[in-house]
Amino acid sequence: MKWIEADREHLGGKPRVVGTRISIAFLLESLAAGMTIPEIVRAYPTLTEEAVRGALEELAHSKELAVS
Repeated sequence: MKWIEADREHLGGKPRVVGTRISIAFLLESLAAGMTIPEIVRAYPTLTEEAVRGALEELAHSKELAVS
């Protein structure tokens, strides 16, 4: 399943978790600030742990992050 999407109609085209208005950047900032995945899910009920983990895995495997 694809967990990250981007379109001009939502968040100005910034990548976000599918089916939410939660940007990937915000998700990463929350994790960097020390929030756990369960804490993020409790704070933002449109997210599920599966969606957060799926988006992180998709991001980790994205070609944009690949080092050549």
